[in-house]
Amino acid sequence: MFDAAPSPGHNRRPLPPAQSPARGGPGPRTQASTQERRQQGQRPGAARDPFFDNAKYLAIVLVALGHSWSAIKTDNRVLEGLYNVVYTFHMPAFIIISGYFSRSFDMRPDRLKRLITGVVVPYLLFQIAYSLFRRYAGHADDPISLVSPYYLTWFLCALFIWRLTTPVWKLVRWPLPVALGIAMIGSVTRGIDDNLDLGRVLQFLPCFVIGLLLKPEHFAMVRRRRVRILSVPVFAAALAIGWWSVPRVDGGWFYRQFSAQDLGAPWWTGPLMTLAVFGCSLLLTACFLAWVPGRRTWFTALGAGTLYGYLLHGFVVKTAVYTGGFDLAQRHGAVGALAVTVLAAAAVTLLCTEPVQRVFRFAMEPKLEWAFKQDAAELARERQKREPEREKAGV
Repeated sequence: MFDAAPSPGHNRRPLPPAQSPARGGPGPRTQASTQERRQQGQRPGAARDPFFDNAKYLAIVLVALGHSWSAIKTDNRVLEGLYNVVYTFHMPAFIIISGYFSRSFDMRPDRLKRLITGVVVPYLLFQIAYSLFRRYAGHADDPISLVSPYYLTWFLCALFIWRLTTPVWKLVRWPLPVALGIAMIGSVTRGIDDNLDLGRVLQFLPCFVIGLLLKPEHFAMVRRRRVRILSVPVFAAALAIGWWSVPRVDGGWFYRQFSAQDLGAPWWTGPLMTLAVFGCSLLLTACFLAWVPGRRTWFTALGAGTLYGYLLHGFVVKTAVYTGGFDLAQRHGAVGALAVTVLAAAAVTLLCTEPVQRVFRFAMEPKLEWAFKQDAAELARERQKREPEREKAGV
């Protein structure tokens, strides 16, 4: 979903020993070998690390579950406790992965183009689409605004801002402490969420910055067997604390959206809760990633379509809200909650599939070549890539 502008080779699996130059194998893959694989019908995405695709798919399922549970968790302490636990880490996990895949972002024209076509254009289209859907299906008279993200679109707005600031975080000496300081300021600034959802932009910023700082070995560390075992009691304790906190802690803290004053708390609790929730987010994200499979599974390919699942599942959730589907589920207690959980997971899974991607690619990944000038440096890189083929052909 959020793997734009990856670092070269960051998401590739190591060469097997037979291909390693250190062992006398044939050495690195050449342009010719790439062409041969294509002629044999192998997919261009075969070199993707399945771990990250698995993580993105599982995280998007949790996002869909959280949005569905929000409509039925009233008067259900167990479900609300589970909801709070999920909200502690599911978006931080997405944002950390987004930061990790943004490490190579700079102001190079081709990367700016990809940022515009992959983030800005979908934001504009879906901001308008959700606003119209709310007006006509939800019978709301709220005005259409491009600077007040609605529902799911806040993440695209935030990702655009975060990614633009990536060069700054590479430059400063202590990026994470600075990002935490900015998040703490955001937690005590009233009314900051009115435009561009800046409350969440600032309070989630440390998650993006720490993603920029991570390296492949850090992900390898959390996937060790010891960490996987330790994550079980950690999650058990988190569920117990989540259940305990339901009547005692305002759930708004988990949204990282409001200031402490907006939540009716003293201003000084904002910075403290920012640090506490950030620490819990990191811990539970590590536990979540520890259980993400590193091998290819039946849902690995769906990880490449999580942007589609994220932006489209909101229409499914809102349709259920407008038609009273969640009210019906709530009347059936635990059976209704189970049905909502299964249907939400199935719906977002379907929305990540290749047929759905083909239908909505015009909105999610538009080319828009007509809108941009040809960059001289990019043209030179393309010519350089074609030179080996021309030499081999004797041209």
